[in-house]
Amino acid sequence: MRGRRAVSTSRLLQRWWCCRPPMAPSNSSSFLRGSAKQASGPSRAAGRSSTFHQNLKQEASNSQLNSRDFRSSEFATLRGTLSLNCRSFGSAATKFPRSPAFSRITSEDIYHFKEILGEKNVIQDEDRLSTANSDWMKKYRGSSQLLLAPGSTEEVSQILHYCDSRYLAVVPQGGNTGLVGGSVPVYDEVIVNMNRMDKIVSFDQISGILVCEAGCILENVGAFLANEGFIMPLDLGAKGSCQIGGNVSTNAGGLRFLRYGSLHGNILGLEVVLANGSVLDMLGTLRKDNTGYDLKHLFIGSEGTLGIVTKVSVLTPPQLASTNLALLACRDYFSCQKLLFEARRALGEIISAFEFMDCHSMEMVLKYLEGVRNPFSSSMYDFYVLIETTGSDEASDKSKLEAFLGRSMENGIIDDGVIAQDMSQTMSFWRMREGITEALVKAGAVYKYDLSIPVDKLYDIVEEMRSRLGHSAKVLGYGHLGDSNLHLNISTATYDEDIFAKIEPFVYEWTAKNKGSISAEHGLGLMKADKIYYSKTPEAVNLMASIKRLLDPKGILNPYKVLPPSLILPN
Repeated sequence: MRGRRAVSTSRLLQRWWCCRPPMAPSNSSSFLRGSAKQASGPSRAAGRSSTFHQNLKQEASNSQLNSRDFRSSEFATLRGTLSLNCRSFGSAATKFPRSPAFSRITSEDIYHFKEILGEKNVIQDEDRLSTANSDWMKKYRGSSQLLLAPGSTEEVSQILHYCDSRYLAVVPQGGNTGLVGGSVPVYDEVIVNMNRMDKIVSFDQISGILVCEAGCILENVGAFLANEGFIMPLDLGAKGSCQIGGNVSTNAGGLRFLRYGSLHGNILGLEVVLANGSVLDMLGTLRKDNTGYDLKHLFIGSEGTLGIVTKVSVLTPPQLASTNLALLACRDYFSCQKLLFEARRALGEIISAFEFMDCHSMEMVLKYLEGVRNPFSSSMYDFYVLIETTGSDEASDKSKLEAFLGRSMENGIIDDGVIAQDMSQTMSFWRMREGITEALVKAGAVYKYDLSIPVDKLYDIVEEMRSRLGHSAKVLGYGHLGDSNLHLNISTATYDEDIFAKIEPFVYEWTAKNKGSISAEHGLGLMKADKIYYSKTPEAVNLMASIKRLLDPKGILNPYKVLPPSLILPN
């Protein structure tokens, strides 16, 4: 990007728009109609609501569905009673003991798995297990002594059939990019890693229907589709590591959700291996199939607790010729809301992403990510918005976007902005948004919350949390504004019990009171398994537990996750 100016070619925008090259900061201010408000810190709400007194756990207890409490870096071997290093948790699940119903690995088990997979795919190496036992943020850590790497559905079937017969608990693992502890062992569960199952099975160029194995990396699938003139309906910051099977199992959302919707609408079929080794073939490629119950939806978002996804059939949209990306600055959160309202009406069918981040998020990225520069020179604004459009008519799409931005600036909704002029600038702008998580990890400890909240109230919890914590932590808010999805992050130097006590259960109580969801796209995993009652009724949770017991009666699949263990683990 050095030496390139991210300047619109529109004469209209040239009147008001001063777009600076991200790699060559300028001291000049933006040319706007009227004066632009610049600020170095976020705006504050006039008042703060007090802590909510609603106690949903007690409510669950009254319904006789009370959940019992439960609870790669260094490799920890089994030494009698296993325990989690809870202080390493960004948001810890409460302590829950290892189920005595589960067996421990023996030499006979190792021999049997080698007969199935071959010696090199039965992994006991401490270094490899160290990586697999910990999530990438080093917040959750298990003590598995065994990793299995199947290369086919048949091998997955044989593994689960044997584990079920032996009461050996299993944790399915893909790219291990999750944020709630769903893809790592809690104790000594056998890790079933899907890396070897990375083949494209088929692709229909007429319909755009792709069939692939669960271990395919999202970015690799995207590259394959790009060569065919198509794209994945899913795009994530972790696309270079995450796998399709994990995306499906967590019902991942991501940056293209606004345009293409949930995986529930894009996944046409699945192949799943159940806990007893039975292979459930639902790998249809039809867009319409109304025969009986659509069972694949049980497994989308079930986080590997009902079965292991081995193949996926997905409807992929064509790659359109025109893509535009604008990075905009707003003076307050209300302006972000208004911009979203107007964008949906003015840009209509071409809008494909609408992301927002506050000034603390931008400051974190600029401080901790190498090579990232402030595209607005030395000016800092309270809020930033990324708007992406995709369409089939480049001239029309660009003209429509530029006209919309010009009107928004005239009306005072936008204070400044930059339109990416090439792929390098596009990648740079997305790097700011996608790199926030990486920057937070480099900054120290982080408490992460993935919430779905009505748009008009979405930023209120950020300001209230900031008021609760004061100077003891830095509170960031960013996410998919077009989907009402907030990523609330609390950054501190180290994990602190006093800070944690001010965050939870307040964050869940606030979300429940405001009719939100405690998990928008990250899943529940271990972190929020016992928090499910904040978003689901006891009756709904009980029905989920019944489905779990039906499909996995011995509870071997990803135990301690998604649902309160007291409801699903064998005695």
